[in-house]
Amino acid sequence: MPAYTLPELKPRAETLELFRTHVYGRVPSTPFKQLSQMKEKNPNAMGGAATLKRLEIILLRGGDSLTIQVSLFTPNKAKAPATFLLICNRPPDNIDPTREKKSPFWPAEEVVARGYGIAAFHVGDVDPDKHDGFKDGAHKLLDVEPRGPDAWGTIAAWAWGASRVMDYLETDGDVGKVAVIGHSRGGKTALWAGAQDERFAMAISSCSGNSGAAISRRRFAGKESVARINKAFPHWFCETYKSYGSREDALPVDQHQLVALLAPRAVAIGSAADDLHADPRGEFLSASIASAAWAPKKGLGTSEMPPIGKPVDGEGVHYHIREGKHDLTLYDWERYMDFADKTLR
Repeated sequence: MPAYTLPELKPRAETLELFRTHVYGRVPSTPFKQLSQMKEKNPNAMGGAATLKRLEIILLRGGDSLTIQVSLFTPNKAKAPATFLLICNRPPDNIDPTREKKSPFWPAEEVVARGYGIAAFHVGDVDPDKHDGFKDGAHKLLDVEPRGPDAWGTIAAWAWGASRVMDYLETDGDVGKVAVIGHSRGGKTALWAGAQDERFAMAISSCSGNSGAAISRRRFAGKESVARINKAFPHWFCETYKSYGSREDALPVDQHQLVALLAPRAVAIGSAADDLHADPRGEFLSASIASAAWAPKKGLGTSEMPPIGKPVDGEGVHYHIREGKHDLTLYDWERYMDFADKTLR
């Protein structure tokens, strides 16, 4: 038996408020204006297999502005297909729209060949990934009052950015349902974005670990803890979250409740066998325990962690663990597309 007791699943509105208050923080209600500008449209991308759109999403308030660069490929042989939106937390060349550098982190050709669209933006366009006192990016744009203990951190800012991209995608006639996907810190962001914004038909978490998919109350040597993540990345979460650094059991929420916020939509969680820092078993447990939120559907449908290389596609919930290290690989993308074949087509 585990040496911890998990909070029970609660109603959606109550759960969202708990995560805003104690973990990710609250986005200000500051009004802003939003514009979209198409910078390039190439209907003959990938040798004629896809249309490439490169656009700018411009956010304005007073004399301040923020521009999110978005690249979008849609297959020319599919009408309004489901589309994957990657929250990219790696260098921008990993989402190179020219395809001069092709990265398995964003395997656009393989996704298009499966009949899906694929889009991406870089987190740095929304908010710098550094502890700068919340003086730049989305915080500079929207913060108008002194920051309180539940003021939004950078993870919440990136999730807000994903929703601004979604604002455009839902107006594009070449795009159908949208799955938001991220790896590591991007995976934490994808879950929080999908939890809040019900326009996302699926949220996908790759190796998101602590404060992402993994159970916070599970503690063992080598696993990233709440104290450790807040010390290393003091800008990611709200100030209140720091108070739980060595007392995870006092948190009024745990991450299975975050996963449950995706119900009745779809959620997919992927782990890597060598990524003990992210706690693969803790990620699996979140998927399994949260499955109650999909009732009367079975959710993941198992309480037994699957073997490496044996993915589980449940009813609304997917989990897999693969060989290897902390990464987002083509193997992972293929498993997410397999699940999307069953849930987003």
